[in-house]
Amino acid sequence: MKRVLLLIIVFLSLAFTNKDHAKLTKTHVRVASGSFLQVKGNSNVNSFKCVYDTNKFQELIPVHYRVKNNEIEFHKTALVLETKFFDCGSRVINNDFQKLLKSKEYPKISLILQEISFLENEEILNAQVDIKIAGITNTYSMPVQVNKHKELHINGDLKLQLSDFQLVAPKKLFGLVVIDNEIEIDFKLVVRENR
Repeated sequence: MKRVLLLIIVFLSLAFTNKDHAKLTKTHVRVASGSFLQVKGNSNVNSFKCVYDTNKFQELIPVHYRVKNNEIEFHKTALVLETKFFDCGSRVINNDFQKLLKSKEYPKISLILQEISFLENEEILNAQVDIKIAGITNTYSMPVQVNKHKELHINGDLKLQLSDFQLVAPKKLFGLVVIDNEIEIDFKLVVRENR
């Protein structure tokens, strides 16, 4: 159970922040090099990939959690991504991506971890996460794979519909180029517990 608990804590390594709560266990984690987080999508012409600058994850991250039966509950634990740190490979696509996310009005994306439950396989976990984009929050359940080596490697991906966040993709060339409604958040985190 201790091994699995450590693996779960690693999931929080993205720069989660939270406030103290009574009767919660506290630890700190650090994201190591080799980590990535990206958003991928397609249009009727091409695909795009916007990569987050993982150097923003290098600070110690406080983690507060409570173990309850076969779950770990988290309290006010949120990963906050500043949209300006996404790089889509070109200035034009970066500008389009920022417009899509309504970055001027909503410069941050929040991923709020609610709980993680254990599945039959110790290396596969189910995470319940609230995602807030452009002022709208939706709840998702996603499988997360955890591999333990010298460091913990956490891999996962989640497909989202832009329309769920009332986002409308920009059309280019008089509407001839249209971005698909579905995007995918793909991540691999290499995490160490700070002792």
